[in-house]
Amino acid sequence: MFEFIRTHQRLMQILLAVLILPSLVLFGNPDVLRSFGKEEGIAKVAGAPITQAEFDQALRDQLDRMRQMYGPQFDAKMLNTLEARQSILDEMIDRKAIAGEIAVKKLTIADATLQDKIAKSPGMLKADGHFNNEEYTRVLAQQGMTPLMFEQRLRQDMVLQQLLAPVQAGAFVPKTVAERFSAINEQEREVQMLMYKPGDFADRVKITDEMLKAYYEKNSAQFVIPEQINAEYVVLNSEVLAEQTTVSDADVQTYYKANEKSYTTEEQRRASHILIAVAKDSSAADKAKAKAKAADILAQLRKKPEDFAKLAKENSDDPGSKEKGGDLDFFGKGMMVPQFDESVFKLKQGDISELVQSDYGFHIITVTGIKPAGVKTLDEVKVQIAADIKKQKAGKAYTEAAETFTNVLYEQGDSLKPAAEKLKLKIQTVNGLSRNSKPGLPATVETNNPKFLKAIFSDDVVKKKHNTEAVEVAPNTLIAGRIVEYKAASKRPFEEVKASIQAQVTATEAAALAEKEGIAKLAALKAADATAGFTDAKMVSRLKNQDIPPAALLDLMRADTQKLPAFVGTSLGTAGYVIFRIGKVSPGTADKERRASEAQQLAGMQSSQNLYAYLELLKQRAKVTINKAAIAAPVTAAP
Repeated sequence: MFEFIRTHQRLMQILLAVLILPSLVLFGNPDVLRSFGKEEGIAKVAGAPITQAEFDQALRDQLDRMRQMYGPQFDAKMLNTLEARQSILDEMIDRKAIAGEIAVKKLTIADATLQDKIAKSPGMLKADGHFNNEEYTRVLAQQGMTPLMFEQRLRQDMVLQQLLAPVQAGAFVPKTVAERFSAINEQEREVQMLMYKPGDFADRVKITDEMLKAYYEKNSAQFVIPEQINAEYVVLNSEVLAEQTTVSDADVQTYYKANEKSYTTEEQRRASHILIAVAKDSSAADKAKAKAKAADILAQLRKKPEDFAKLAKENSDDPGSKEKGGDLDFFGKGMMVPQFDESVFKLKQGDISELVQSDYGFHIITVTGIKPAGVKTLDEVKVQIAADIKKQKAGKAYTEAAETFTNVLYEQGDSLKPAAEKLKLKIQTVNGLSRNSKPGLPATVETNNPKFLKAIFSDDVVKKKHNTEAVEVAPNTLIAGRIVEYKAASKRPFEEVKASIQAQVTATEAAALAEKEGIAKLAALKAADATAGFTDAKMVSRLKNQDIPPAALLDLMRADTQKLPAFVGTSLGTAGYVIFRIGKVSPGTADKERRASEAQQLAGMQSSQNLYAYLELLKQRAKVTINKAAIAAPVTAAP
């Protein structure tokens, strides 16, 4: 969207995502905060409760956000934990504490300040310097917002900056600390590596059937085949009804006549201008000087109109059109400021206007092209009209069809055929449905929709094999299904999975042997230095650590190097065991640019810490209390 929406560089990276959520509509409205005191809540902030209803709604909102984020992998159980619900409540408390502080300090953003911020957004100005309201509205619509919604959020954002910017600005990291941090990153160690790989110990592993069966029983969940359903289903939606709808030529002609204005294009004009800029609040002398300059240019154009483009390049103060000889391309009525607009649509093609004054200065305008208003013929739009009529008829028919669909499914619940025949729907089949949506398959696919899966796996449908209810899986889209074959959950036989278990047990035992031998070798090396079996020496730092197992890097870089050579070992789990021999340590090479970047990162971390501490202080002032028992019950997403 706008650059300032994307960046928010002055706000903290960690907490701010919580703080500028839409629920901050409380800002600037302390009466709302006070009104909550009439109801007992799940927590209290400055004496005002967070109600159970607010908390439940916040949970549902978070469930909806996570559903959109995770798609088919979404599981409502992710929030059915005490820790997750406590985290959501903490965010609500944070927002209330900040809202209260803003109300106490009476922080506000003037309308003029807000308008100036919006007007300076990239891409929001026309070539003549005027605010492009059409583009502004279009960009917001793409984000699902109206100007009022966006301006409210932006005002909240700016109020937050007023409150939090001084706290952030106080972040300070001493130069010595930053330099020490960079020096630690730059330090290099000459390292040799000795690996103990599980594969080298596999032939020493002795596996018995008892070990394999014990693994099979202990890890039985790995070998469960989930229950599955093969089903048939029917879908009723507007698209299906539209396909069944016929549209006559008479219908198309009637629609065309009734909506002729929709197929009319308004007149557009192409114009060029020369702008002699002067601010509307300039002195009378400055305005007179600008007007005199414009009048002189106009006089030249009266004598030689063909010099318009040349004089625009030489004199115009409009950077957007100057290099194009003042050309503004085609535009319709209302797209320019009133004075400019009125003048353009009075001129004939080739005419040059008198001086036109606007808030930006004095304009000289010429019309270079005219696209007259026109009406598309019936032949040009009849295909689109037919499609539109079908959609309208289908939309009207849907409500009645949905009621019929629902009733027939219930009244003749042992088959989908009656409903399909009555409404001319196609019976389709799907195999291998499980209770959870399939990863990688969009939830928008009707049979992968969580609501449909819940319906077809309900106890009543599974046991009695009758139709599901009509399930709404999208606007104007109903689906119903019926089980053709049900396969209960089962456990794979031991003999079927024995080979894979043996491979896993062998790998685990071999890794244990590798680690045991590695630990013994490390003890021997600490007693007597040796280099046999080690790789060639290489310089390693926290910044340059290629080929070093990530799990071992921390142990390597924090090893005590006061006495060299030094040795350190790290278990890599199923990947084995690694020993490092550190031969020498050097300070590495200082990089000014990187050090400056690291200093900025440290300052950012300190800024975040300051903001966190400030928020904790606000909550202490607000005397926050929490009803722990009230957040224990899980909440599910709204249907």
